[in-house]
Amino acid sequence: MNHKLRVGEIREAYLTDEDIWRIFTQFLSPKSKKSATYKFVFMKALIENLYQTNDHDELSYDQMAYTFAKIYWNLVVNHKITKHNNGKNARVVTDISKLQQKHGIPDDLPFDKLNDTVQLDITNAVKATMKVNVFGALYGDTKGYFYAFDHKKDVLRYNHPVKLFMLKYQKLITYLTNYHMARMIEALNEDLTIKDLLTKVECIAKRSSLKPFATIIGHYFNQECFYCHKPLDSGKRKTAVDHFIPWSFVQSDNLWNLVLSCGTCNSSKSDKIPEETYLNNVLERNDQLIQQANMNEVERHMHNYKQEKMVLLYEYSIKNGYDTIWQPK
Repeated sequence: MNHKLRVGEIREAYLTDEDIWRIFTQFLSPKSKKSATYKFVFMKALIENLYQTNDHDELSYDQMAYTFAKIYWNLVVNHKITKHNNGKNARVVTDISKLQQKHGIPDDLPFDKLNDTVQLDITNAVKATMKVNVFGALYGDTKGYFYAFDHKKDVLRYNHPVKLFMLKYQKLITYLTNYHMARMIEALNEDLTIKDLLTKVECIAKRSSLKPFATIIGHYFNQECFYCHKPLDSGKRKTAVDHFIPWSFVQSDNLWNLVLSCGTCNSSKSDKIPEETYLNNVLERNDQLIQQANMNEVERHMHNYKQEKMVLLYEYSIKNGYDTIWQPK
């Protein structure tokens, strides 16, 4: 059985977009066996971590498990959606519930507010479950075409054409994955409706607070709006942390994609893409951050960052329909 595999190699290095669409739609279809929500959450983690890979398109199991744990914690603990499997409880739900009880954590505390030790405890438990039930299962559903994995090395590697496909169609495949995941949760939890679930599923990856990032950026740069350059924390210009490329597209919080802005610019920009001059500015800002900063403090936030990734993110966001270009008035 595929879920018991410990190693999986990429079976076909050359794939067209049509090939990948066919495999992706087969994964979503009822013909693809899904006794739990694991596969949908794993697909969401693959999409969310597209810009976290190294030069070899690789991700550590720790990174995947962190995303997996965050999604399930916010569903199970914060939203009390506990049924994720046909029959008995999904193992990841049991693990998270036990660890919540062990550490005495209240139901309203989001994953990103947990201290590092607790996050690590939960992530390690989730990673062990993923090795048993998840990596091999989705590998089998995607016929070994989407990624390779190795339990000894704790590394997953995207098939490069699949990664490019996901970048190109990120918004659409995110929506499709969220929708089908919400449908499955609705079927397992009779008291929930698809409308309520879609909102929850779409927002489970979002942080409750970006203040730690504001502190880091503010430590190394002047307290002024990245866009209009006016001083911050002055009346209406109260500091906001803005996703340079909108969160609704990138679905993750990366220091290199966050800037300090005034409330006016933050509200006006919303889900729009800044004019290209600001792309050059954020690239320069990130270079300065790397050069000036104490790397012990920011290393994990800038891990695997490269200018090329930011440029790709900018280009692919426009290709995904974020084509309203914005600049301050």
